[in-house]
Amino acid sequence: MVYKFRIVLDTFDDVFRDLEIKASDNLEDLHNTIVQAFGFDGTEMASFYLSDEDWTQGEEIVLFDMSEGTNEVRMMNETRLDSILSQKQTKLIYVYDFFSMWTFYVELADITQEDEEIDYPNLLFAQGQLPDSPPEKQFEADPDPKQREEDTDLFDEFDDFDNLDNLDDIDYNQYWN
Repeated sequence: MVYKFRIVLDTFDDVFRDLEIKASDNLEDLHNTIVQAFGFDGTEMASFYLSDEDWTQGEEIVLFDMSEGTNEVRMMNETRLDSILSQKQTKLIYVYDFFSMWTFYVELADITQEDEEIDYPNLLFAQGQLPDSPPEKQFEADPDPKQREEDTDLFDEFDDFDNLDNLDDIDYNQYWN
């Protein structure tokens, strides 16, 4: 079996690569293919993250084990593509160079039969050029609706303070009961 992927750079411009690779290859093979397809030198750390339909970052699969044996780490070279991807599980997030945070959305677009005349991995299509520097990241948590309600309730309790001219006007007893 052959997996066909679309790898999209997380940017406003259309920068992506379509490639195909054997389903029996591992994530390190996919990593090397992505590095080559986008023109990186391949000397930086990288990780894949399992993802759901909403591109939520899940379990990390690393290129090198930097945990110093403190916990079990899933490695790219030990993780076959067909063990984590299927018709139902089609999305991964790929981060290359943790200082620059080049982030890519990797989506399994199709599963086909292997063609004996093609050498895999195979770059099918390239759109756009990699910018000189990675897109700037906004690290913001998704707002939790319950937390937002609690925050609103908390601030409602202190609305009285908006109408104060003097701190002596505060009735502290109402807040201590």
